[in-house]
Amino acid sequence: MRFLTAAALAMALCIQGTGAALSAEDPDLIFKKSTVWKFLTPDHKLATYAIDDPIVEGVACHFTVPEKGGVSGWLGVAEEVSDISLACRQVGPVTIKENFEQGEEMFRQRRSLLFKKMQIVRGCDTKRNVLVYLIYSDKLIEGSPKNSTSTVPIMPWGDETPPKCEEFVKG
Repeated sequence: MRFLTAAALAMALCIQGTGAALSAEDPDLIFKKSTVWKFLTPDHKLATYAIDDPIVEGVACHFTVPEKGGVSGWLGVAEEVSDISLACRQVGPVTIKENFEQGEEMFRQRRSLLFKKMQIVRGCDTKRNVLVYLIYSDKLIEGSPKNSTSTVPIMPWGDETPPKCEEFVKG
């Protein structure tokens, strides 16, 4: 029994490390707001973060995720719910550094000890020259239909002509 517990813990630590390595950078915490008060343990909260697109300069996304408090949240073993919101905006001149695939992962974060993760993926609406961002969480066993979409029309910034995202879509 001890062997199985140790193996599960080792696997969880490997999975946790893998999620961090896949993201270009950690998101910046903007603020947290308590939603449910818990006695002697951390409250349930909503946390709002910002992240810059690692290959599209001039685009930033903000997302809000619920964070469970209580004993399980305090110990870091709570499975977080899938309610996530997303807003992405052009914050400067857009420069696309490299080609990307439609639906390519921009950011990933673990949402439970083992099986659930949140992802932000990117695509291009070639007809309208708009970057499209989708945030969703998935679970190995049953998935999650909860998601949020945000779009960023690529606009001129100052005297610079904006790039056409279709020129950077692979395939």
